Amino acid sequence: MSEQRRDRGFAAGTDAPRTTSSGSSAAGLSSPEAARRLTRHGPNAIPAEPRAPVWRRVLQQLRDPLILVLLVAATLTIATGDLSDAAVILLVITVNTVVGVVQEVRAEQAVMALSAMSAPTARAVRDGEERSLPAAEVVPGDLVLLSEGDIVPADGDVLSAALLLVDESSLTGESVPVEKAPGGEPSHGTVSAGTVVARGHGRVMITATGTDSALGRIATLMGTAPGPTPLQRRLAGFGKVLAAAIVALCALVLALGLVRGQPVELMIVAAISLAVAAVPESLPAVVTLALALGARRMADRHAIVRRLPAVETLGSVTVIATDKTGTLTEGRMAAERLWTPLAEATVLGNGYEPQGRVVRDGKAVTANDTPDLAALLRVAMLCNDAALEPPADGSGEWRALGDPTEAALLVAGARLGLDRAALDRGLPRVEEIPFDSGRKRMTTVHRRPDGTVLVASKGAPESLLRPEVLADGPDLLARAAARAEAMARDGNRVLAVASADHEKPLEPPGTWESGLSLRGLVGILDPPRGTSEPTIAACKQAGIVPVLITGDHPLTARAVAGRLGITSQEEEVTTGQRIREGTAGELTGVHVYARTTPEQKLDIVEAWRGAGQVVAMTGDGVNDGPALRRADIGVAMGRRGTEVARQAADLVLADDNPATIVSAVEEGRRVYANVRRFLLYALAGGTAEILVMLLGPFLGMPLPLLPAQILWINLLTHGLPGVALGAEPVAPDAMRHPPRPPEESVLGAGLWPRILLLGAFVATVTLVAGVWAKETGRPWQSMIFLVLGATQLGVALGSRARPGTLANPFLLVAVGAALGLQAAGVYLPPLRDLLGTEPLSLGDLAIACALSGLGHVVMRVQARLWPERQPRVASAGGGEPGPGAGRSRPVRRRRRGCR
Repeated sequence: MSEQRRDRGFAAGTDAPRTTSSGSSAAGLSSPEAARRLTRHGPNAIPAEPRAPVWRRVLQQLRDPLILVLLVAATLTIATGDLSDAAVILLVITVNTVVGVVQEVRAEQAVMALSAMSAPTARAVRDGEERSLPAAEVVPGDLVLLSEGDIVPADGDVLSAALLLVDESSLTGESVPVEKAPGGEPSHGTVSAGTVVARGHGRVMITATGTDSALGRIATLMGTAPGPTPLQRRLAGFGKVLAAAIVALCALVLALGLVRGQPVELMIVAAISLAVAAVPESLPAVVTLALALGARRMADRHAIVRRLPAVETLGSVTVIATDKTGTLTEGRMAAERLWTPLAEATVLGNGYEPQGRVVRDGKAVTANDTPDLAALLRVAMLCNDAALEPPADGSGEWRALGDPTEAALLVAGARLGLDRAALDRGLPRVEEIPFDSGRKRMTTVHRRPDGTVLVASKGAPESLLRPEVLADGPDLLARAAARAEAMARDGNRVLAVASADHEKPLEPPGTWESGLSLRGLVGILDPPRGTSEPTIAACKQAGIVPVLITGDHPLTARAVAGRLGITSQEEEVTTGQRIREGTAGELTGVHVYARTTPEQKLDIVEAWRGAGQVVAMTGDGVNDGPALRRADIGVAMGRRGTEVARQAADLVLADDNPATIVSAVEEGRRVYANVRRFLLYALAGGTAEILVMLLGPFLGMPLPLLPAQILWINLLTHGLPGVALGAEPVAPDAMRHPPRPPEESVLGAGLWPRILLLGAFVATVTLVAGVWAKETGRPWQSMIFLVLGATQLGVALGSRARPGTLANPFLLVAVGAALGLQAAGVYLPPLRDLLGTEPLSLGDLAIACALSGLGHVVMRVQARLWPERQPRVASAGGGEPGPGAGRSRPVRRRRRGCR
């Protein structure tokens, strides 16, 4: 292979730039996103997801259940004639909408920056002439020429091939490039749009383009828009219950007032004001702030949030379904295990960088220390067509040119201390028998300076470990075969390496591959990322069940799942064929799925969701797109991930680090905890206000609070302090508990009793103060007004996630400001006229402030005596579904495709 051919591109599995044969760059992106780009602008284009206009984005924000609650509050406030309060609520709506739209636009721009590239071109033969044309203009019947580094523009049949290897990992999940040749099995005689030529060249007759191609068929599975998030569903249910309760309370207050002879107009205004008091109108602002802060923190950790609600959704996840190749693994091949007739060794290092070490018996060794390993890797490096390219600027990653499997052998040899260039100079290649799928081996002949000849051969164990090929005894062959089988069970692709020395030039090729001596075995695999195992362990500790869905071989899937702790090596692995044949049983009964198609990945995600689980799907390939779209939250890799995956996902990991998912889950749980914290605070205050209005008349206070006073208290307590609660830090033990069951109400886990208890206490303190003021001749209504507001602010201080610290100083400032404004409502003449209050003495003010401290105390006491009930911990082995499984609706099997 010429150096010019080598320079055209890089093997798949890296995020290196690729250049098509006509020279257009696909910088920074792997093949399928180029395929999506190349099919956008032509008669056979795959329709791209259009960018939503601003008005549609705004409408989508206003349709959010939280915003609808706020709109109801604004409507009721306008009905009271209090235009100033209505203006404040409408301002909150505007802020919520602007934040949501800006976040979506920023996320879209970030994803577009990751996807920035020019549309690639293809070389096609038309009218007997070779032409370079935009890939989107390729049509069925075109003859397309492919060479190393090219992106396949459309589906086609292979007419001719020379050492043609195609990386199909983005479509199939298979980490090893597939050999292509005319005829034979369809998987070997055809190519698919969006794949990359890893080695060789060929001629292809195009058979399908656009939506008829493999890429297009996957695109049709992605037509269903994501549904509401768990938080949106919970708050929608909460809103319905709250609306019914508010209507009943309004009717009750109105009836009681009329029975006592109060004016009809006053009681109507009081009832509406009480309804506004019961609505936690700051809830949308709290949720939006919490989500926005979570999105910002996640962006600092290289996670791009494309949909703001996705931040909270991760905190509710009970099952993480993850792709293997490029997600849990590095998306490259590595020679990790070496076996010779003398002993075994392990190769350590990162990526394709030659620096690393080879370890035997716990000690690093070199070629000089271990002649057997040196002989093994020397032959593997000579019988090799790949090359390694150092980073251009000295700061990037090494890249593989050619077959990634052969590149892995070069890396292993370099880490032992062998020099490829020196080997090529000392043992130049003079003959070769190329690899082909029938023989399953490759053989090269090398001449030494003294005229002797070295024959080097490598291939599949079943091809080389045969008496007609090797001169070694049957005992050694049996040992080697048994070891190769064991390595294969561990998920390795095993290569056998053999060689022979000849004192004179060889006769015809038929004699080259006989009488060889076995040098050893090499176990090659796509290694797991260093962060994958800790990520899986952290997810299981947090009660999240991990499952593996891949298009790779079942043995490989089982090995990776066992190595990372997803399952034990003994657990069952189901396959796409069993799913297709209907013999796989319940899809939620296993946790490892191999040889799956995009449609089957979609079915697996649907099965878990049908079992009542909240599912996150992580992936990077085109074949992951439909499942990413249909999951409760899709998480795509940003660097190696395809554009299809990124556009289908809710969250994009810009650094491809799975550990970021754990941080995102923690942020999601923080958001949900803060929403519940605010609801406890706000609904307890609303309950107190309702009890004061209902019980006050029976204690000799006909109208405890005027409508304007209720609105003022609500504005101050639910305003800045309420919003500040959304910025509370995460609890220290947030990741030591399972997620909330999906069917649990947002007020579940004991929150309702705490709301009623806290509301009753605040109401009792307020009424006692009011009765005392009335009996002593003080302005009792003003005292009720001041104590009710101040005590609620004390509850806000007691609601902190980390009391006694300076975490979230915004809450301290907000409570202080709100307390000052509450006092101003009693002392400033303009506010007194607006609210109908009377000034209190300094002693009365001191009493009111002291009573507010009781709110803080009772909040801390009840949090200790009646803490939230934590969900049940999932089984330690992760073998059972997460919290909520078994209590929800049964699995629904569905037809292929999206509903």
